[in-house]
Formats: sequence, structure tokens, C-alpha cells
Amino acid sequence: MKTIDYYLELPYKMEMVEDKDEGGFAVSFPDLKGCISVGDTLEQAVANAKDAKREWLVAALEDGYDIPEPSEIEDYSGQFKLRIPKSLHRTLAEHSRREGISMNQYCLYLLSRNDTLAFANTKR
Repeated sequence: MKTIDYYLELPYKMEMVEDKDEGGFAVSFPDLKGCISVGDTLEQAVANAKDAKREWLVAALEDGYDIPEPSEIEDYSGQFKLRIPKSLHRTLAEHSRREGISMNQYCLYLLSRNDTLAFANTKR
């Protein structure tokens, strides 16, 4: 049986977001659903997050929940299949042809562009 010390040693990804409206920072662990903490300063938020992670793990162990181990970037192949309507397929093929690139490259461009825009909007 895995112990609390085992899970505390694992490299769980920590995400920090500044709350520009209210002040302070929110910290979460994406692999540990619902494990979120806040703090007035970044240092306080990180310290609080470490405490929250420990308490989250203790509660999960006590209640017998499955605790996910940290996801790794290597777990992702970089490929996925997507079914789309024929009309959208045609439109994407036409646009990529006009740009002189493959449809795969064109779709990657569109996804990257939208991801960048979404990321920029969260930073406001």
C-alpha cells in the first residue's frame, strides 16, 4: 500500500494564477481534482498549496479513493483523430491549399493560434 510520504514525493504539477481583481494568487494541482488553495502573496499561496495537497492526499487515503499519479508529457503522443462534418473538411482543405500548406499544418496553425489567444485572454 502506498503511503502519504510516497505521494508527497511525487512531482505533481502546480499551477499558479494571479487574481488581478481581488489580489493574491490561486494555486491548484491539475492531477488532484479539487485541490486548490489561495494566498495573498505567491510564497503564501505556494505554502498553503503544499498544506492543501497534503490534506487532500490524507483524506483520499483515509476514504480509500484512487489517487492519480502525476501525468507526464511523455504520456501524450501528439496525435488524435477527429471526426468533422464533410463541409468543414472541405473548407479546411480549401484554406490550406490557398496557404500552400498541408491541411494538418493548417489545423495545427489554427489550434495554436486559438490556444495562444485563449492563454492571452486569461492573462488580462
